[in-house]
Amino acid sequence: MIRIKRVIFFLFAKFSGAKISKKAYFNNFTKLNSKTIISENCHFNGLRVLGQGSVIIEENFHSGAGCEIITDVHNYNGVALPYDDTYIVKNVHIEKNVWLGRHVIILGGVTIGEGAIIQAGSVVTKSIPKLAIAGGHPACVFSYRDNKHYKELS
Repeated sequence: MIRIKRVIFFLFAKFSGAKISKKAYFNNFTKLNSKTIISENCHFNGLRVLGQGSVIIEENFHSGAGCEIITDVHNYNGVALPYDDTYIVKNVHIEKNVWLGRHVIILGGVTIGEGAIIQAGSVVTKSIPKLAIAGGHPACVFSYRDNKHYKELS
């Protein structure tokens, strides 16, 4: 039954037009946009990509349930208040070996560096460096993974 669910979730994600590696795993409903690129060994437990910006997710990614990537916002500097009918679109790049806890929100224009970990419930508004452990609202770096140990494992 679990295998059938994974196939169904994969097909739903593929239907979006995203470019998805055959070695990506969908353990729960995942919504992608057509500008999403998924590398190998990525695990999705319920992630939604919202907006028209591109999202690149490199290999060995893992997301907890309820995560969102928001790639565009209403244009608040347009011709109407509080905003007009155009959007500000910004891309997102998630490098390899990144782990997102449950209910993480990533806003457009962000890069999450290789090996980073984002704490559950965080809102990522700025780029996170390689091997950082970050959390909060907005997410701030509070620690780093051990570089030597990380290199041994990767």
